[in-house]
Amino acid sequence: MSRIFRRFASSASGSSAADAAKEILQRYGGKPVSIREQLIDANHARLLSVTLGRRNLHEKVSLDIDGAPVDGTPLPPGYHFIYFTPTMHEQDLGIDGTDKTLNPLSPWTRRMWAGGSMEWTQDPKEILRIGQKVKETTEITSAEEKTMRSGDSMILAGLVKTYENEHGVALVDRRNWVFQKEHTERKEPPPKPQEKPLPEGTYSRDFCPSDVTLFRLSGLTFNAHKIHYSLPWCREVEGHRSLVVHGPYALFGMLDLYRDTRAKDDPERLPKSISYRAMTPLYVNEPFRVILEQDSDGQGKWTIQSHDSFGKVASKGTITE
Repeated sequence: MSRIFRRFASSASGSSAADAAKEILQRYGGKPVSIREQLIDANHARLLSVTLGRRNLHEKVSLDIDGAPVDGTPLPPGYHFIYFTPTMHEQDLGIDGTDKTLNPLSPWTRRMWAGGSMEWTQDPKEILRIGQKVKETTEITSAEEKTMRSGDSMILAGLVKTYENEHGVALVDRRNWVFQKEHTERKEPPPKPQEKPLPEGTYSRDFCPSDVTLFRLSGLTFNAHKIHYSLPWCREVEGHRSLVVHGPYALFGMLDLYRDTRAKDDPERLPKSISYRAMTPLYVNEPFRVILEQDSDGQGKWTIQSHDSFGKVASKGTITE
């Protein structure tokens, strides 16, 4: 057993999933987990565009003499992820590098992003813009024990983040997290599957995030989760074959494809909502494709999916206009 795994496995102990779920709800007692204010600065938004390989936030916005978007530029949907980042000192992080603020009791600390939804205001006066001071309020909305297909327990937790500017509520972001038990036995990474042709769609865009992409995105989101940068951790503890792509990366791709096709002439046009679900991890240096299709009901809904190059749907969602 490797040194890194021995150190990790020794930390596992403790409460049942039902008790841990009950405790995290009692801990916050219906009150906000945090209320923070922050400036939506131009530099962070520009750096995310660079990380995603974009020349600018939008073709139709103005830039200052340094190439950054000017104050008043609408913040593209999803770009709020790079603001209000974790602020814990290194010694206070979990052993896997994650922010422990919202963790249930040990051993239910192995966190994964399961999905969520976002709803944007349709009032141009209320949308998030570069140069605004914005308030984020975070609340825990649910936590309950669930049973996985394997028969093991897990905790499904829901939280909501509300973003307000001086004009009102601009965005409501609901996130679903899964907490599983810490590993006590080493999990061998599976072999790499056989590649398959990527599917076609009405609108599509291909991605292949590199280790540089993951490094930059971890820095922008101040995310120290080791699955995104420590190959020994991925393979020896988590049982992944390689570095795991950040959950929001595929979401950025989905939302960027939507706005580049449906709102390419209007940077202030935002979708009403998106609901999405993570299905399987994406890995560094492995191609995937995002596909956007109009929903069959024709009522302003679009289905959007990311497909890996091994025949799996990595994430799927519905965008409502």
